[in-house]
Order: sequence, then structure tokens, then C-alpha cells
Amino acid sequence: MSTPPSDRMQKLQALLERDPNDTFLLYAIALEHKKSNDHTAAIQWFNKVVEKDPGYSVAYHQAGLTHEAAGDIAAAKTAYHSGIAAAEKKGDHHAADEMRGALSMIE
Repeated sequence: MSTPPSDRMQKLQALLERDPNDTFLLYAIALEHKKSNDHTAAIQWFNKVVEKDPGYSVAYHQAGLTHEAAGDIAAAKTAYHSGIAAAEKKGDHHAADEMRGALSMIE
């Protein structure tokens, strides 16, 4: 039996219905799935974020962490590499360095 969506998730989904292209809402929903250990759904939502905004580097980082938690190290490495490239393209050196650090922990 699946658990019902949290109040926060219901509110986020209602907001997303009004603005389906809001990357922050997509990201927040991904984090809610991650928090409830629904790795598959979390990764799907993180992917939606970067489809809408390829420069949203923190979504790559969280996707990498989620892949790690799910035991898929190869996918985590891919997410981190993609995130590093996105962060560097955007000039976000801090995000790139954080993902390099995460990557170094699994290589």
C-alpha cells in the first residue's frame, strides 16, 4: 500500500498545475520524492528540471546523490559530470567544485 502524498507535496503539485514550467517547483517536488526515498521518482523529476533548464546545476548534484543512494554509481558519475559541465558553462564554480568533491568520493 502506497503512502498518500504529504501536505507539502500536494501544495507543490497544486502550484505546479498553475505554472508547469516553474523549475523551482519541479526541483522541490524532486526533493520531496528524494526525502521519501522514492529514488526513481526523484530522478525523473530532477531530469525534468534539467530538461527545462540545463543550467540548473544543483539538480544534477541532487540527481547524483540520489543515484548514489539507489546504488547506481555509474549513473551518479554521469550526473556529476553533466552537472560540472553545466555549472562551469554558467560560471558557477562553487557548484562545480561541490560536484567534483562528490565525484571524487565515488571514483
